[in-house]
Amino acid sequence: MNAKKYFVVPVAALAAGVATLPAMPAAHADSGWTYQADLAPINGSGAAGSLWLTLNGNQATVTEEVNGLAQTFMDAPYPHVQHIHGGAMGMCPDVSADTNGDGVVSTTEGAPHYGGIVTTLSAKGDTSPAAGTDVTLAPSGSAYTYKRTITLDSKSVEALKNGTAVIVVHGLDPAKIPAAARAAKSDLVPSLPLAATSPALCGKLTRSQMTDMPSGGVPTGGGSTADGSTGAYYAGGGALLLGAGALLATRRRFGKQS
Repeated sequence: MNAKKYFVVPVAALAAGVATLPAMPAAHADSGWTYQADLAPINGSGAAGSLWLTLNGNQATVTEEVNGLAQTFMDAPYPHVQHIHGGAMGMCPDVSADTNGDGVVSTTEGAPHYGGIVTTLSAKGDTSPAAGTDVTLAPSGSAYTYKRTITLDSKSVEALKNGTAVIVVHGLDPAKIPAAARAAKSDLVPSLPLAATSPALCGKLTRSQMTDMPSGGVPTGGGSTADGSTGAYYAGGGALLLGAGALLATRRRFGKQS
């Protein structure tokens, strides 16, 4: 059974504040800028990753590797929508962003820190904010490599240059979040569990003095996925997602971000 026909991940977009990154001379002006993000776990996801973005004009080549994410949904790879967020504080939220004290920083709780979607890092097709919730375009599985050259709009380029661009990867394993939050409904769509819409990885994009990725860095993969040997994550949380997925069995996409 294809999980992507049953599972949707809505995301919220909020903006607050602007952070400015001091100017740094390019290593080679004719090669454009290179930005790098160390992707750190949020909400106890246990995941990790890194992302490089080389910008030439409005053309961005994005290369990424992640591992340790939630692995499966309904016996298929778990789709992880991911984005460049911008226009806010230019930072990842810490536990203080959990304003309701349930042990999970939800999408809306974290959004004042990282802002709204400016670019969707889809594996294929549309990369606009409108594609931000389309799991049929999302990388999937517990680990994947990704490489894609895309065209950025003016908001995305501005976020990179003014230091407010942040990478966020969504989708948690319900079995790995506190019990109180495990049974909670999404802050965005009550028919989904909170885990489905919450951030799992986050990293601020910062300018690098290097114009190329270091040797032995992130491998290329054209947006492909590669399941790791991390085991079955959903032993305790799959039933919760199954119940939510059944409510949306006829939907493949949840519209635009709120």
